[in-house]
Amino acid sequence: MPGRTLPTILSSDVKSRNTTKSCYVTLGTKVFDITPFLADHPGGGDLILQYGGKDVTEIMGDEISHTHSEAAYEILDDHLIGFVATDPVMKTAVKSQHPDNIIPLPPTQDGMQELKSNGAADGVSPKGVYSTTGMSSAEDLSIETDLSADYRTHKFLDLNRPLLMQVWNGGFSKDFYLEQVHRPRHYKGGASAPLFGNFLEPLSKTPWWVIPIVWLPPVAYGTFLSFMNIPNTLAMAAYWILGLGIWTLVEYVLHRGLFHIDGYLPDNRVGITLHFLLHGIHHYLPMDKLRLVMPPTMFIALATPFWKLAHAVFFYNWYAATAVYCGGIFGYVCYDLTHYFLHHRTLPSYYRELKRYHLQHHFADYENGFGVTSRFWDRVFGTELAMPIPKVVKAA
Repeated sequence: MPGRTLPTILSSDVKSRNTTKSCYVTLGTKVFDITPFLADHPGGGDLILQYGGKDVTEIMGDEISHTHSEAAYEILDDHLIGFVATDPVMKTAVKSQHPDNIIPLPPTQDGMQELKSNGAADGVSPKGVYSTTGMSSAEDLSIETDLSADYRTHKFLDLNRPLLMQVWNGGFSKDFYLEQVHRPRHYKGGASAPLFGNFLEPLSKTPWWVIPIVWLPPVAYGTFLSFMNIPNTLAMAAYWILGLGIWTLVEYVLHRGLFHIDGYLPDNRVGITLHFLLHGIHHYLPMDKLRLVMPPTMFIALATPFWKLAHAVFFYNWYAATAVYCGGIFGYVCYDLTHYFLHHRTLPSYYRELKRYHLQHHFADYENGFGVTSRFWDRVFGTELAMPIPKVVKAA
C-alpha cells in the first residue's frame, strides 16, 4: 500500500468549519485545521474564528493589522490537512480535456502547466503531502526544524534538551508516540541532538568508518580459519555465500519485525523508550550522521544469538558454522555502510535507485520498504513501496 497523501477537501466543507469545535482556514489551496491552536493564539481564538472557513492570505500579510512572522506560517504548516480547489482551479478543470490532471490536488505536471497557462496557479502547490510524515519529498528531510516552534506545536520532544528522559517521562500514549516519531525532524544541519546529556553521550554516536574497522578484521580472520580447515574450497565458498544470503533475509526480518514492531509495541514507557533507542530516533532524526550505523556494543548484543544459532545448525563442523557466520557479518557491514551512504552520499546509478527507495521509506511510507541493500524480500513478502499519488476527493 502506498503512503497516503493528504486529500482534496470540498470547498463547501471548508467553508462550514468555522466553530470552536472545528475551524479550518486556507492559504491558497492549502487547508489547515487550526482548531487545536485556537486557545493558544496570542490574539485570542475569537479573532481566528472571524476567518474560519476562509482564506487568510491577505490578513496574515496585512501590515496595518499585524504582519505575521515566519514562525506563524510554520505553525500553520504543522496543521496542514489537505487541499481545496479554488474557483479559478475549478473553472480550469471544467474547461480542460484532462480534468483528472488537475483535480484532485495536487495537479500533475501537465495539470500544473495548464493552470499556469490559464492564470489559475496562484497558491497551488505542485507537491502532494504524505499524511503520516507531513512531507512531500526526500529534500524535506534536510529542511532544518525550528526547534522551539516544533515543541510548542506538537508537545512531543524538545530538541534543545536531552531526549532520552523526555521519552521516559513524557507519558506519551503509543499512538501519539508513533505518530510523532515518524514525522521526521532535522537538527542543526544533520548534527546529533542530545540524547543522554551526560558522559554517556559519546556512546550513542558512531561514525560510519568505525564499522569496517571493527568488524572486517574478525571477519577476515574467521574466513581465513575456515578456508584453512575446510579442504574443499568450493564448499567453503558455498558456506560463506550462504551466510551472506541469509543476512539479506535477517536484514529484512530485523527491520520489519523488530525495528518496526509498531503494531505490537507495548503501550508503556518501557516499550516506547526501547523502541526510540533501537530505531525510533532514526526515523525522528533520519539525517543524523552519527546515529545511522549501529554502535558496536548494540550489534554484539544482536549478533551473539546468531553466532550460537550458526553453530547449533552446523554442529557437525565448527569451521563451516564460522564461514556461514562470517559471510553474514560481512553482509551486515555492507548493509550498515550502504545505509549510511544512501542518506549522505551521491552514488552510482544502481545505488541512486536504492537511495530513492529508502528515503521514500522515511518521507512517505514507513510501513513498507524495509529492504535497504535490496528490495528483493520486499517483493517476496508484499511490502514493496509503491508511490503513485492516489486521486481521491473526500471531505475531511
